[in-house]
Amino acid sequence: MYKEPILLEPVLQERIWGGNKLHTEFGYQTPYEHTGEAWVISAHPNGPSIIKNGMLKGHTLQDAWEKHSELFNRAEADGASYPLLVKILDANENLSVQVHPDDSYAKEKEGVPYGKTECWYVLDAEEDAELILGHHAKSRKELQTAMENGEWDSLLKRVPVTAGDFVYVPSGTIHAIGAGIVILETQQSSDITYRVYDYDRTDADGNPRELHLKKAAEVTNVPHEDPKGEIIQETIEDLTVRKLVEEAYFTVYHWDLRGKAILERKEDFLQVSVIKGEATITTGDKTFRIEKGMNLIIPNTVKDFSIQGNAEMIVSHT
Repeated sequence: MYKEPILLEPVLQERIWGGNKLHTEFGYQTPYEHTGEAWVISAHPNGPSIIKNGMLKGHTLQDAWEKHSELFNRAEADGASYPLLVKILDANENLSVQVHPDDSYAKEKEGVPYGKTECWYVLDAEEDAELILGHHAKSRKELQTAMENGEWDSLLKRVPVTAGDFVYVPSGTIHAIGAGIVILETQQSSDITYRVYDYDRTDADGNPRELHLKKAAEVTNVPHEDPKGEIIQETIEDLTVRKLVEEAYFTVYHWDLRGKAILERKEDFLQVSVIKGEATITTGDKTFRIEKGMNLIIPNTVKDFSIQGNAEMIVSHT
């Protein structure tokens, strides 16, 4: 059963703020004029990835997770949902300002297993592009008052970004991706969003999108604290590995390959997204070509593999 990588087909999602870079930059077949998200490694019911190779070709990643626990080194009877979700987002316009709950709140109020902690690797950013990350309120009462009065300019904290930046966004952090930014997002497998502000935009029918100010005020961390973390770098033959974050839900790396490296998989499984260049990956006597825009899982049934070429990848595991 799978002595090779599991290759995945992305699921494209329409978003009011989306553009066309998922097609022009990554070669994805975008079915919408405003295609905002590609769910590239997903077992979430709102957009499960389809397996492209091997004996499970045509099945969803969720099928594999539920019926073939050996691929992920998990107990089939544990009832857990696939824990992570990887997306690429094209923000042609500003995303709504939002916040996500933690696991406890999500279970109690929404009846779902996961809240949403996430992180972003900036793939592209136009000149002067910026994110919203956090707020300036000193108390929850101050936060609620500013939200109710629409004091967004003074409340929200803005951060400039460029390609190659990394941003960690724990649950409870008010945030938004700004126009002109493309990111790869690694997150808990959750689709819960509490919208705080949407720039007074309307949908296709002329209606403003729903806001969730009460829940947002309840789950927002007050006061805001910028996450602190250290990026750790190591070299394995011709591969430079930068550990971007290691925390409770995921560990995320940036791999920069300039030649060849032989690797041993030590984690339960690895998620891999190719963000630049091309390479080959060899497991046993099988070799696969991978290139920008491709996404795959190195399952628990593959212990050793080699990669060769010139490519950059974002790699993650639980």
